[in-house]
Order: sequence, then structure tokens, then C-alpha cells
Amino acid sequence: MRLVGREILDVFCCGHADCRKWLAAWISDIEAAQWRSPQDIKLRYATASFLSANTVIFNVRGNGYRMVTRVAYRVGVVQVQWIGTHAEYDKFYG
Repeated sequence: MRLVGREILDVFCCGHADCRKWLAAWISDIEAAQWRSPQDIKLRYATASFLSANTVIFNVRGNGYRMVTRVAYRVGVVQVQWIGTHAEYDKFYG
């Protein structure tokens, strides 16, 4: 998969250094993956949530943080749209 929105993750890590290792591993997983359906994601990230319009919510570092992405399965692109604390997620998306 190709990752779009890496700069969002870079900015986030500046204020949340505890996420760097987790996000680095996630980016490696994304770049090596070939997701064709939500089931492919669920096999690797069992706690991922799926919303309409191919929106996928990832729990980051044991659900302390959440990341909102959109996945274009046909063209192999994962776009990071937002990342923040669980409380911020509830405020904006809850």
C-alpha cells in the first residue's frame, strides 16, 4: 500500500513521542501490505473499526490514541486523515 498523509503523523509525533515506535511499525506494515478488502485489515489489526466511505479507525498504542484513515483498496492507497487522543476523537467524531 502507498501511504498518503505521513506529514500528519510526523507533526503528531512531535507532541506525542510515545507513539513513534508504534507508528513506525504501522507504516512498515502499511507499505508491505496489499489490502484488497476490510477483512485483510481485520486480520492484522483486529481492533480496527470500519465506517462508511472506506474509513478505517485504528487504535494506536492500546487505544490511548486513534487514527482516522481512508483506504482506496483498488489503487492501494491509505490516506491518514486525522490522529489524536481518544478524548479528542470522541469530541470530534463521537
